[in-house]
Amino acid sequence: MEKKLQINLHKTPKHVAIIMDGNGRWAKGKGMNRIFGHRNALTAVRETVRAAAEIKIAAITLYAFSTENWNRPKLEVDALMSLLINSLKKELPEFMKNGVRINAIGLIDSLPKKAQNILTDVILETKNNRNIVLTLALSYGSREEIVNAIKNISKKVVNKQLKLEEINENTINNHLYTFNLPDVDLMIRTSGEKRLSNFLLWQMAYAELYFTNVLWPDFRETHFYDAIIDYQNRERRFGKTSEQITK
Repeated sequence: MEKKLQINLHKTPKHVAIIMDGNGRWAKGKGMNRIFGHRNALTAVRETVRAAAEIKIAAITLYAFSTENWNRPKLEVDALMSLLINSLKKELPEFMKNGVRINAIGLIDSLPKKAQNILTDVILETKNNRNIVLTLALSYGSREEIVNAIKNISKKVVNKQLKLEEINENTINNHLYTFNLPDVDLMIRTSGEKRLSNFLLWQMAYAELYFTNVLWPDFRETHFYDAIIDYQNRERRFGKTSEQITK
């Protein structure tokens, strides 16, 4: 609670992205398999989303499953898909209670049909919630997203729906999966790894990056507030000088 009081509610990031890393290592440290780690990560998600909503953060995006994750052992992939289905069902009352609107980005059609159906249901059920947008990046890869945007823009140019000279940053933004979200202000990655791992590369052009050694299943509200406080103590210049910012 003391950390929450240190936060300036007028300077909170609009959009926080999180790479939830360390489930496997957490489980291994307890002599269990990786799936045990994934199953015990839900508390971290719940506390983080709740904390973000309490300090009026508009959007939070979780890197839940990357396009590269399909290369993991089938047993683990199947367990992750089952966990996604069960978690969405279980957490729906929590989403409704806290005003959480669910969104999803990525190659959603590549998910198992049951997962797609549950995801669609939860998105529809929460569509009128207004406190915070929780976006799940599922079967997501930033390079694939950018390639897809380029293809769609190119089609419009070929079909004379768009002129080449009209293409700008806004054009690209509007063709990304995140077209309805603000740019990322803060990216948090747990477990001590310091990589972006093909996550929201365009959207994080000016994001502040925060790395913590805490493994994701151990991540709690207090750790989230640590990241927010660190963010608020940084000077965001966007290419300007310190003097220009303070004028």
